[in-house]
Amino acid sequence: MKPKYMLDTNICIYLMKHQPPEVRERFASCFVGDVVISAVTLAELEFGIACSSVAAQASNRSALDSLLEDILLAPFEAQAARAYGPIRAAYKDRNRDALDKLIASHAVALGVTLVTNNEADFVSYAGLVVENWVNSH
Repeated sequence: MKPKYMLDTNICIYLMKHQPPEVRERFASCFVGDVVISAVTLAELEFGIACSSVAAQASNRSALDSLLEDILLAPFEAQAARAYGPIRAAYKDRNRDALDKLIASHAVALGVTLVTNNEADFVSYAGLVVENWVNSH
């Protein structure tokens, strides 16, 4: 089954925290295999856990592990790396969002819709389809 959606980091965090409810409801309406996260997003989430307080690390790790039981991980492979070149070249002036460009490239390469609440971070990337499950009602 080909995935339909790739979740951006902020949407994963919403699911891990079970807030806002409309994100959980939208996710629950998807079938297994419809939704993936990029290996780049996993790297961002792992960084978040590493930077969290010692007291919060265990619960954050548990929340991420639970999320990964429901969402497939999409490896960042050659096709995504090739899509990154043109996207980065087209937006050379936007250097601060290198990880967003990698995630956008990955979504374009897989032909999936990127789900994010930071639509402005992904505006104008050629071939990228963006959806916001927070404001989808």
